[in-house]
Parts: sequence; structure tokens; C-alpha cells
Amino acid sequence: MKLSTIALVISLSFLVESSTSQDPNTDASFLSDFFSKMGHSSISTSTSVCEWTGVTCQANTDSVTRLSLSGLGLTGPIPESTIGKLTKLELLDLSNNSITSLSLDIWELGSSLKFLNLSFNSITGSLSNNIGNFGALERLDLSHNRFTEEIPASLGSITSLSLLNLGHNRFNGSFPDAILGCKTLVFIDLSDNLLEGSVPNDLGNALKSLKVLNLGGNRINGRLPDISGLVSLTYLNLSSNSIQELVPAVFHQQLETIDLSNNQFQGHIPFVNLTSLVYLDMSMNEITGQFSDGLDRFGSLKHLNLAFNKFSFQSFPSVGKLSGLEYLNLSNTSLTGQIPSDFSQLTSLKTLDLSQNYISGQIPDFSVEDLQIIDVSINNLTGQIPEPLEKKIPDMQKFNFSYNNLTVCGPHWSLDDYSTAFIGSHNDCPIAVNPGHMKNMESKRKRLGLILSVSLSALCLFLGLVCLLLGLRKRSKPMEVKQVSFNKEENSMSGPFSFQTDSTTWVADVKLATSVPVIIFDKPLVNFTFSDLLAATSNFDRGTLLAEGRFGPVYRGFLQGGIQVAVKVLVHGWTMTDQDAERELERLGRIRHPNLVPLTGYCLAGDQRIAIYEYMENGNLYNLLHDLPLGVQSTEDWSSDAWEEDENGDNMRNVQITPEGTATWRFRHIIALGTARALAFLHHGCIPQIVHRDVKASSIYLDDSMEPRLADFGLSMIAGTNPDEEISNGSPGYKPPEFSDTVNPSAAGVTTKSDVYGFGVVLFELLTGKKPLGDDYPDSKENSLVGWARAMVKIGHGSSIIDPKIRDTGSEKEMEEALRIGYLCTADLPSKRPAMQQIVGLLKDIEPKTTKD
Repeated sequence: MKLSTIALVISLSFLVESSTSQDPNTDASFLSDFFSKMGHSSISTSTSVCEWTGVTCQANTDSVTRLSLSGLGLTGPIPESTIGKLTKLELLDLSNNSITSLSLDIWELGSSLKFLNLSFNSITGSLSNNIGNFGALERLDLSHNRFTEEIPASLGSITSLSLLNLGHNRFNGSFPDAILGCKTLVFIDLSDNLLEGSVPNDLGNALKSLKVLNLGGNRINGRLPDISGLVSLTYLNLSSNSIQELVPAVFHQQLETIDLSNNQFQGHIPFVNLTSLVYLDMSMNEITGQFSDGLDRFGSLKHLNLAFNKFSFQSFPSVGKLSGLEYLNLSNTSLTGQIPSDFSQLTSLKTLDLSQNYISGQIPDFSVEDLQIIDVSINNLTGQIPEPLEKKIPDMQKFNFSYNNLTVCGPHWSLDDYSTAFIGSHNDCPIAVNPGHMKNMESKRKRLGLILSVSLSALCLFLGLVCLLLGLRKRSKPMEVKQVSFNKEENSMSGPFSFQTDSTTWVADVKLATSVPVIIFDKPLVNFTFSDLLAATSNFDRGTLLAEGRFGPVYRGFLQGGIQVAVKVLVHGWTMTDQDAERELERLGRIRHPNLVPLTGYCLAGDQRIAIYEYMENGNLYNLLHDLPLGVQSTEDWSSDAWEEDENGDNMRNVQITPEGTATWRFRHIIALGTARALAFLHHGCIPQIVHRDVKASSIYLDDSMEPRLADFGLSMIAGTNPDEEISNGSPGYKPPEFSDTVNPSAAGVTTKSDVYGFGVVLFELLTGKKPLGDDYPDSKENSLVGWARAMVKIGHGSSIIDPKIRDTGSEKEMEEALRIGYLCTADLPSKRPAMQQIVGLLKDIEPKTTKD
């Protein structure tokens, strides 16, 4: 009896075990292996596969047809012989995970697959041409990954495709003509890639069903083709490219969204009746003419942005018919005259920006319940702010009424509001409105006087002790003779850090140099490592050292393939985590502008963060302007390769820059305008905005076309510097007066107006040929360029300080006007300095048309 009972138990145990195990070569076993190898063991596999999370099966079978595993935390490459073996699969959604690569057998899913979503992962490498195997595919979403190389031509064979989203990757090459074979496409998103060239001419005739076309954030240029054949198109985004010619056919009557911002479009806006248009953004282009007479044709608009173009002077347009507007930005569009009374009809407005125009008169009396942002700064407005608007200001997200002739009284506004949002306005508040205000001010003045007295006393005591110590030192060493160093390398090390460049220090701490990757943004398939950087810079030897700058030493290097780079080792870079540093460097790598030195790559080597830049062939502006002796470089010059030695060991300039090319007003205006555009882009075109913190002539480089490129932007966070530290507050001669406070040198904080001051100094250098400090300043007791130039401009003698090299090469009137711009930029009070966007406009107004012979 006992034996039979034991046998029964054993039999039942064997039956249970066999029933709970997965048969090989079934969908259940393939998926079970997938989950275990992808590090997700929490999925219950004890029940039927059709009951597992995210799994749907074919009716009355165990064949998996739909697999939705979005956001499950799947990590690593997709294993072989798992998902690729689900032969009946029609839908595969693995989005929002951390998948790094695809299995080879995934392309065997074949013609059954209709929906594939791998978006928001970290998949690298090229997209296989085997994508064409999915002949029945209707929706393909591979966005927000790291795919590289060209988009495969085999996509054109998927004739049933209706949605194609490859946005936010690193695909390069030209626009894939093969896509034109997908006649059923309704949605195309190729945004934020590296696509170049022009859009195919047949696009309009090939895709009659297309409703959404997003090509924003690429490098597309040339002329936009006629797309009038896209009769179903409702959404068009071509923003942040380099397209130049504006084609009237872009404006389809059925379009609801048009975003052409941040291109190089020229010509006039072709106004047609776009009754369906809801969103229009044409900001940051080079559009001319006027728009004031055509806006009434856009009756359904909710979002309108025409800011920063080259419009002619025009009266403020009538906007009463645009009653549905929620966002209106007409900043820097040359508007004149008064704001019309029908402005009060914009009752849905949430954002209003009319800044940097020539608008006069009073702000109309309008009450907008939902208004959250208003900027009417830098105009000629007068009178008082209407009471309904004034009452709403404290509840707004952002407001700016500065640089007008307004009279204001806001008893509940803070002093910060007055000092930032109402600069130049007249305070009309009687004392009775805030009786404690005068007492508070008097109390603050007393406290400030006490602080100054104590601080000055401490300073005098400190200086006395220093003098005493120096005297004792001299008496103790009466026979000591100072040794003069003739080591050229040691003399060139004049940066603020005593960074040890000997490779036996931090370089030796980097283990397995061949396993530390070097990321080069434009060459993602080339596997550079830290050992390649060591070879390129001779182990970061002093012989390859170009300079020791504010953020760390800079080395010259040649990577494999003849890639010439400038390698900057960031001081204190270890204060950020690897993940934060990588994220910040990736962000800086995406910031591209024709007048910025691009960050081309980076490396995280042990505790060091290394930034890799494009090499600038023609040195920096400081060397060029001040005719430095051959072989002498400024502190931050990366261009020692532009100086070569002849047979006798004498240094020779590699690129001959003739006086005829650079000693002209036209050339120096190009440098000024290009630098101003770079700063305006950092201040107003980047989110969040970037403050350079050290604008100076040696930070402005000249590329192979002699165009200006601003360097060293955005490094303060990665380099671990505090915004209030001295490193962040500019260089001698360029440092604004608010950072010269001996009591509290960082009290003012670094702002965009600090950059404006530095730019003003550079502008004075360009116009006078003088150095910021230590030069000869005729007819003046001033010991700085700013003090001398401002004094001469103030008494009307600006023409006398123009550099003799350029005086006869252009309009003296234009040069004097440029000096006045420099005068504005170097105002003692930050609030009196114009914004960089405004400076760009002022420099454009004096752009020389021709160069004198």
C-alpha cells in the first residue's frame, strides 16, 4: 500500500513538472527565453502564453500575434531565437525601454508584421536593408534612438506603409528618394537627424495622401521644390534647416500648421487665403517686404511668430480679425506707429511679444483674462499701463516693459520687478502708497555704509600685513637674485590653474585605455578610444599643448583618418556624474551655428571629462588684430598649427592672411556681426539660454573661410565651476564693472549683460586696433581701452580713435556708429546695455555695401 502511494505521488509530481515547463520551439518558449535574457523575470510564465502581460494570441491557438511590452524596463540587445521566431506576429511594440541592438533573426518575422514600434530606446548602428522584408508593414516608428548612416533604400518596397517615423536619430546622407515609392504614406517624420542636400523635386507628385511632413532639425538646403501636389497635407515642419528660397506653393489652403522658422528664407511672404491655418512660425529667417496688409487672410490662426526677419518699416497691422490668437510674436519686425485699438479683440491671447520695434503711443486698454506672458520692451511707448493690465501683472509668468518712456506705479510690485521689468520707466508712485518704502531704503543705505566701512578697514589691515611680510622677506634674503626663465613652454602657461600636464598623473589613473570610448558625433561608426587620444596627443605631452585656458589645458591632436582636433581637458570635470556629464556634452554637441566653434565629440576618461572641438585653421582674433610676433600665442589660442617652422627653426605662418583681406572695415564688420549673431543665438535661441561668461578676442576664432567662430560656450557646468567664482566672471580688460566690487565681487551674478559688455570691448578692439589693457591710449589718462574709447566717443571725438589701417577702407560714418554701439554695450549699469538681438539689428543697419579700393 505504501509503495503504491509513493508511486502515485512521484507520478503526479512528474506530471505537474512537465505541464509547467515550456515545450521547445513554441512561441511560449521563445518569449520565456526573451524575458529571462532581457533581465525581466517578473513576468509570470506559469500560465498560458496568451495570458502573459502584453501578449495577444491568434484565436483558439497559442500563436502570438501581438506583443506590447512598452515601458517594461527591458535592457540590452534583443537575443537571437526569441522574438524573431514568432512567425505569426502582426504587432510588435517595444517602445520606451533600453534596448541597444536588434537580433539578426528579427528580420525573419517576414510579411505578417504590420506594426513595428521601437521608439525611445538606445538602438545604435545602421538600419538594415532587410527592413524591406516587412512587405505588409503599415506603421514603422524607430524614433528617438541612435541609428546612423543612410536611410535604407529598401523602405521604398514597403508599398503598404502609411506611417514612417525616424525622427531624433543620427541618420545622414540625403533625403531618401526611395520613400517616394511608398504611395500610401500619410505621416513622415525625419526630424532631428543629419540629412543634407535638397528635398526631391517629385515629392509633391508622389505622395498624394501625405498629411504630415516633418523634416525639421536637419541640414537640408537649397530651394524648396513645388509641393502643390501634396493636396492632403495639413502639417508642414521644415524648421532649423538652411533652406533659402521661399516657394509660394508651400502655402496650401488646407494646411493647418506651417513651421519654417530658423532657416535662410528670403523674399516676401506670399499671402493667400489660408482659412484652415492655425499655426504659423516663420521666425529667424531673412524675409523682407511687409506683412501688415496680409494677416487678415489667416482668420483661424492661434499661433503666429514672425520675429527676427528683415522686414521693411511698416505700420502696426490690424489684428482684429485674428480673434482666436493665443500666441503672437512680432519681435524685431520693424513695426512703427501705434498699437491699433482693435487689439482689444484678442481676448484669447496668452503670449504677446512686441519687443525691439519702434512702436509709439500708449498701450491700448485691453483686458485679456488668459494673458501669461507680455514683452513690449525696447520700443517708444509712452503713458501709463492700462489699469486692467496693471492689475494682472503680478499673476503673470513673465512680463517686461523696459526701455520705453512709460509711467508706472505698482504698489505691490517688488524692487526686483522695477529693476528688471521696468528699466527706464518713470516711477509715479506717491510715498503714501508705500510709506515704509523710504524707511526701508534709508535702512538699507545705512547697512551698506556700515558694510563698506568694515570691509575697507579689513582691506587696509590686510594690505599692511602683506607689506610687512614682504619687507621681512627682503631683509631675510638680501643676496637672493631672481632667476629669469627662458623656457618658452613655461612662460606660455599663464592660465588660472596649475593643471599638471605630465601624463604620469591623471592619465595613468585611466585603466584599460582601449576600452574607454571616444564619441565623435559625425562619425558614430568609427570606434575611437582613449588610447587613440593618447596617440593623437603623445600621451597629452607638453609638446602638443596649445594653451592652458580657463577651463583646462588644450592639446592639438590628429586622430586616425587625418581628423585634426583640439582636445580640451576640463578642470574639475569630476564634480558631475558620468551620466550628467554625458547628457550635457551631448546637448552641447547638438548646438550648431555658423558662428560657433562646434563640439565634435567627447570622452569620459576616469575622473576627467574631455571635450573635442573642430580645429580652427586661422587662429584667433586677438593674434590677428594685435600683430603678435611670430610664435607668440595668446592664452587660449588653439591654432599653433597655423605657425610652422622653416629649415632654420623660425616660425612661419601657415595661412597667409594679407592686409588687403583683413585690414578693412568690411572684414571687421563681418567679425563683429558674426560674433553678435553667435551670442544672440546662445542667449535667445537656446533653451535653456547659455551665458558665455568670457567673451573676448582670443575666444573668437577664424575658420578656413575667415568667418568668426565663438568658442568655449556652455562649459562652466561641466567644468564644475560655480557661477559666482572668479573663473566665471570674465578676463582682465573684458570684465564688466559689476564684477569689480571689492566687497562682494560676485554679488551681481553672471547674466547675458555680462556677455554684452565683453562684446563691446571686442567691438572697440576691432575699431581701434588697441588692446584692452596696457596699450597706448593717446590724449587720455585712461589705462584701459574701454575708459579711453568711451571718453572719446562721449566728447564727439570718435573718428580720431579709428584704427588707421581701416580708416580709408569704408564709410567713416558707419565706423563712428559702430563705436557708439560699443559705447552702449559697455555701459556701467547692466540694465543700460542692449540685448544681443538688438545689437545684431544695429550692426545690420550699418553693414557696408562695398569696400573702397
